[in-house]
Amino acid sequence: MSNKKCRQAIEARLYGWATARSPALRIAFANASFTPTGPAELFLRAFLLPADTGSQTLDGAHRRYSGVYQVSIHAPISTGPGAAEGVLDELATLFPNNLRVTVTGLTVQVTSPVSAGPAGQDGDRYIVPAYFTYRADTT
Repeated sequence: MSNKKCRQAIEARLYGWATARSPALRIAFANASFTPTGPAELFLRAFLLPADTGSQTLDGAHRRYSGVYQVSIHAPISTGPGAAEGVLDELATLFPNNLRVTVTGLTVQVTSPVSAGPAGQDGDRYIVPAYFTYRADTT
């Protein structure tokens, strides 16, 4: 079990929602090729930010995988914050506190509500970071 499975569990849920949404949202996942279609596209960038792996047993059999999952909402510049804030609200519904998502035997739990970081501008994008903490335990 590893951070790889934590990523898979979270990203499967995120991808399923983004592709079923109307209009669908494209996601730039870590270390994957991605080019925005143009300055009017609203898209997401997703990152797993793992913390140190822990163990709470003397024999070392237990593993605790935890960290932060961040989804940066990239909206067109000069259109106001409304579209990005709407997606932020959708993400908060998609990943509620204490949600459990399982992939190949590993259950990942969302351990905080979705929060927004300070919005900023990068070139032709208005960016709102949304993030939550997660945890998965194995023995």
